[in-house]
Amino acid sequence: MQIQPTILRFTKMLSSVLLLEVEIVDANLVRVAGTGPYGKHFGIKLASNSGLLKHVIDTKCEKIVTHSRFDPVCEGCNNKEECQEKAFLGIPIIFQDACIGVISLVAFNLEQQQRLRDNLNEFSGYVRNISNVFVSNLLETQGNSGGLNKVLFSLIESMDQGVLILNEKSQLKLANATALKQLNLSQEDVVGKTFTIRALTFRQNYTSGHLQHIISFDDSQEIMIGQLHQIQDHQLFLMAFHQSHSSFSEILSQEDPRIEHLAGESEPMRLLKKLITRIAPSPSSVLVVGESGTGKEVVARAIHRLSNRSDKPFIAINCAAIPDQLLESELFGYLKGAFTGASANGKVGLIQAANQGTLFLDEIGDMPLMLQAKLLRTVESREVLPIGSSKPIPVDIRIISATNQNLEQYIAEGKFREDLYYRLNVIPITLPPLREREGDIELLVHYFLSLHTKRIGIIYPGISAEVLKLLRHYRWPGNVRELSNLIEYLVNVVPSGEIIDTYLLPPNLTQGQKLTASSPLMEYKASEPCEKQNTVGLEKMEKRMIEEALSLHSNKKLVAEKLGIGIATLYRKIKKYELSPD
Repeated sequence: MQIQPTILRFTKMLSSVLLLEVEIVDANLVRVAGTGPYGKHFGIKLASNSGLLKHVIDTKCEKIVTHSRFDPVCEGCNNKEECQEKAFLGIPIIFQDACIGVISLVAFNLEQQQRLRDNLNEFSGYVRNISNVFVSNLLETQGNSGGLNKVLFSLIESMDQGVLILNEKSQLKLANATALKQLNLSQEDVVGKTFTIRALTFRQNYTSGHLQHIISFDDSQEIMIGQLHQIQDHQLFLMAFHQSHSSFSEILSQEDPRIEHLAGESEPMRLLKKLITRIAPSPSSVLVVGESGTGKEVVARAIHRLSNRSDKPFIAINCAAIPDQLLESELFGYLKGAFTGASANGKVGLIQAANQGTLFLDEIGDMPLMLQAKLLRTVESREVLPIGSSKPIPVDIRIISATNQNLEQYIAEGKFREDLYYRLNVIPITLPPLREREGDIELLVHYFLSLHTKRIGIIYPGISAEVLKLLRHYRWPGNVRELSNLIEYLVNVVPSGEIIDTYLLPPNLTQGQKLTASSPLMEYKASEPCEKQNTVGLEKMEKRMIEEALSLHSNKKLVAEKLGIGIATLYRKIKKYELSPD
């Protein structure tokens, strides 16, 4: 336990490198260090259910279990039925022919189990090498702080993953050979210099995933993918195995606001984030306009989180996803016995539920005219009148609306009230489509890679330069939502440990790119009648696909998922093609 802090730092690094949980115990089965479920109760002897560790200590041999609970060593375990461990690799630490401890790698999910099974020899050899480093350095320098640091540095230097260590003054204390190669620098150039490492996107809730970080020193800055850990008063940056250097050439301002889930450093996104920061404290209504998939609800939630209402409710309702006859009762609520089929206890409407908080009305252009008049009264008087009630209830809400429709055209066509429009459009925000966010594709790709690999629990893959080039030139009709769905698909199909290459991309993406090059097919512009004919053909195909999906599934959410569109889009298409929702 005298050297426990150093071993704990090493354990966390080993877990990050191998993407498995790690536990280290001494010869008396006292837990010295660990990660995940083993990250507590240090210095305490394991009471029971430690048969595998004891077996390694007694036999002084490594133990491999690829299917826990079924191994003979597990027979006497009284926790066998509730055991969460799916696979185990235990390596003895041998010193002077005695086993003085065990380093164990443990899998807790199917992905980790498969990774351990597929890499047993490599992981075993790697950990045995680490064990030898422990023996040759740690035990000979017990109680010597300088010796412990030397051990840590030796371990880091032997890693094939880039590592940077900054001291409490943010000065570079150590960069291993892999990191120097990635940065194209030498130790003499950088050791002792002040470094700044910050996540390019908002990093709260994503600290265990890989993110793009800006590494700044002198007048230079690099964008590297990795994990930033705060360990005591030091910073430890672990680089990902696969790097994809960004093409950013301009200096990225430290003052740019960091807004959760709003990834992007293009000029439109910087202006958007600054605007959100300025208007968030205001109680005024906001109208967010943008194409489908640009992230209107993400912006609404960002405004709410940055406002003084952040600890109050954020209530979201999609006006297109709820049938007209139900929308009124959902928004305004009703009293007991207000209509046939009403709940015996009545119902609190979403407007009232958002009291003191924020009400987000998505697809506001699809709200029926009758409800628009009632909503206008609520906006003006800050009172809500439940169905069946004659007494209004005061409410304190901020309304954020969103639409991908042209509301001014709707007003001209008599589909939307002009007075309500001006009440909702006090602060207009227009979201840029993804095709106009120059330079943001790569940032978003790595943002979604981190998000989806962490959520699914798989290894962070690399991505080839050819794929990034294709993604940069694609038009993205579905905007950020389409990119997120594509990345989620790719992280599911890419083989473990490999990079995402062009052969994994869906045909619509690769075939579309062939036509954008200087191809004879693109040397003339299609005539207008031809374009109209193509549009009509696509609409017929789309209508038929939706009809078939509706005939197979009664659940609209499932239909939308099968078609790869949002539930609001599905309802819009049903209305557009005059299909029966049943």
